[in-house]
Amino acid sequence: MYGETSSSSVKAVLATYGPKLDKAGAVARTVGEELFDFAAILDDNRQLERSLTDPSRSADDKAKLVHAILAGKVRPLTLEIVESLVASNWSRPADIADATEDVAVEAMLCEADSRDKCSAVSIQLSQLSSALLNLPVVRQRLSDSHAAPETRVKFLDTLLKGQALDPVTVALAEHATRDLRNRRYLSTINWLIDVAAEHRNRYMVTVTSAVPLKDEQFQKIKAVYSKKVGRKVFVNSVVDPKVLGGMRIQMGSEVTDNTVAAQLQNLKRAVA
Repeated sequence: MYGETSSSSVKAVLATYGPKLDKAGAVARTVGEELFDFAAILDDNRQLERSLTDPSRSADDKAKLVHAILAGKVRPLTLEIVESLVASNWSRPADIADATEDVAVEAMLCEADSRDKCSAVSIQLSQLSSALLNLPVVRQRLSDSHAAPETRVKFLDTLLKGQALDPVTVALAEHATRDLRNRRYLSTINWLIDVAAEHRNRYMVTVTSAVPLKDEQFQKIKAVYSKKVGRKVFVNSVVDPKVLGGMRIQMGSEVTDNTVAAQLQNLKRAVA
């Protein structure tokens, strides 16, 4: 759970780099993998974590330290994101590793978005979670902190062999056992499912109309809202025969309602 300062920092980094990751396409998955690796480095080196979150050190000083560790070894976008993270303020040192992991997951989901596979990833993770519910011995092996990370990943890959899973699903499932981060495997998978759902909901445009949207309407709404938020959005079309004319469009707390019922309600207010 982030403190207020860390929460603001995570939101700011995601707001800045979410659109960039969305535009990165296939590169976003590589960025995600590199960020996972950096989070693991932080977990294994608390002194480095403290150095990179020390408010008495300048952002330039922290950036030099990051360059010494990562320059030439990661994608430019990965390095840029890490620089932004170390330049931010944190409630406690450990929060920077958590934030790095959060951005890594976002990068993975953005890559899935670029292929319209984010929903499939969410479903596949949910299926994995359900399959593990009645397999305590399997869960124990995937959460065994005494076993080498490579051993846990190899065991997972054996379990998943032959299944038609999206590469992002596999990458996230492997991360959950490779980098336990003091968590149980199933808890991490369930957390990833929640993150995927939240990721989609942040950019979900729900359109309610009496009849199904025509393809040109669907594409226009998608284009308008994608331009508005600076990244790809999902359009969820809901058909409700009770809607009289027009359509109701909602994204987050923003609602555009041009149905007949809404227009009549506005008219009543105007003449009241």
